[in-house]
Amino acid sequence: MEQWRYIVTEAMSPAMNMAVDEAILQLHSEGKVPPTVRFYTWDPATLSIGYFQKAIREINLEEVQKRGLGFVRRATGGRAVLHDQELTYSVIVSEEHPRMPSGVTEAYKIISLGLLHGFQNLGLAAEMVSLASEEEKEKYTSPGSSACFDSPSWYELVVEGKKVAGSAQTRQKGVILQHGSILLDMDVELLFSLLHFPSDRVKQRMMDSFRQKAVTINEVSPRPVSLQEAIEAFSKGFATGLEVELVPSALTDEELALAEELARTRYATDEWNLRR
Repeated sequence: MEQWRYIVTEAMSPAMNMAVDEAILQLHSEGKVPPTVRFYTWDPATLSIGYFQKAIREINLEEVQKRGLGFVRRATGGRAVLHDQELTYSVIVSEEHPRMPSGVTEAYKIISLGLLHGFQNLGLAAEMVSLASEEEKEKYTSPGSSACFDSPSWYELVVEGKKVAGSAQTRQKGVILQHGSILLDMDVELLFSLLHFPSDRVKQRMMDSFRQKAVTINEVSPRPVSLQEAIEAFSKGFATGLEVELVPSALTDEELALAEELARTRYATDEWNLRR
């Protein structure tokens, strides 16, 4: 069975978390590191926004600062995610890998099989729903706040009819980077306090819609699930879904040095984070 590298990094700053994902992508493109599955958490809790989002227009940056939260723009698309009571994963693999379909949505489906098995390992009745039909899109999307879990992907992971994971993907230098948020718990009011809305009425409507369409693991699990238990369940899930053996490892010195440089020159700068 093919072996991939498996890394669990300690809680990092928002800039370093995004820089590490990009450093792995870059060095994998150069053939210096193998395909990698990584799990990570954030210190401090952080609001991340998608590459194409307009930071000043969509995000209440004063509130983010007041709450002592981190803030970073991802290299991937999608909407705002509050990385707090959750586990973040990333999968980095060459576009040429025999397991990876050339189409973005089909590759997304293959990688997301790891998530599906992870939720099932926790005893949850998770399923993957294709959003090819307008009826399915309507069911899992909502009027369009700036929050992730509010916007549908092509293949949605749902438990009890509600979205349980939000993922985004980018392709650079011949490499796929898909990362996403696995919610253990969530403070919906905190998330929505960090976003701009035209009025309180619109904000409340969006929040109500969000609660109807998104759910956390601990809302649907019959017993509390810890972070460590989630890491174990999803590492086994990715091994099963990707049909590989995950070999525990660590970042190389070159990856760490490149990540520190990328954090300093890109992900920690206003030029990057407020560029739109």
